[in-house]
Amino acid sequence: MVQTPVQPLTLEEFLALPETEPASEYIDGQIIKKPMPQGKHSSIQTELSTAINAQLRPKKIARAFSELRCTFGDRSIVPDISIFSWDRIARDQNGEIANIFQLAPNWTIEILSPDQSHTKVTKNILHCLDYGAEMGWLIDPSEKAILVYRPQQQTLVFDQPTHSLPTPTFARPIILTIEVVFNWLLE
Repeated sequence: MVQTPVQPLTLEEFLALPETEPASEYIDGQIIKKPMPQGKHSSIQTELSTAINAQLRPKKIARAFSELRCTFGDRSIVPDISIFSWDRIARDQNGEIANIFQLAPNWTIEILSPDQSHTKVTKNILHCLDYGAEMGWLIDPSEKAILVYRPQQQTLVFDQPTHSLPTPTFARPIILTIEVVFNWLLE
């Protein structure tokens, strides 16, 4: 849902507003409220974040964050899963995870909700790629398909159970198939 204020807000004004539940994003001067995640979305998001972190976090390669606000390139978006390589994780003066991430994730993952715009989600993935992301996934639970986006490359569609899914170079320890991802909906 797009909320158009009487007078357009700047990015700074948007960031000063209280957080909403579900999250709102700031795109092209508009406030867009994300849909509330439902069962399929939530299941895939939880299991995928856990699987990524189980492989990458202990080795300090990267870390997956769910629903993390990322502000860069005059947008403030909240990807379903943002994966940052270890050296790019925003930290505060104490060395702890920062509250504010002002950069694109290395790998962005969106899970399409039933009433969500495919175009809007794709635009967010492409925006991340324009600002340095290595890869973006768009997971469509209703089609049991994953679209894979890379900078300056053709979009790939994975929809066969045994298809191995590509991951960014830093995430090569992760081996997932379409079957594994969508079997999370059966548990």
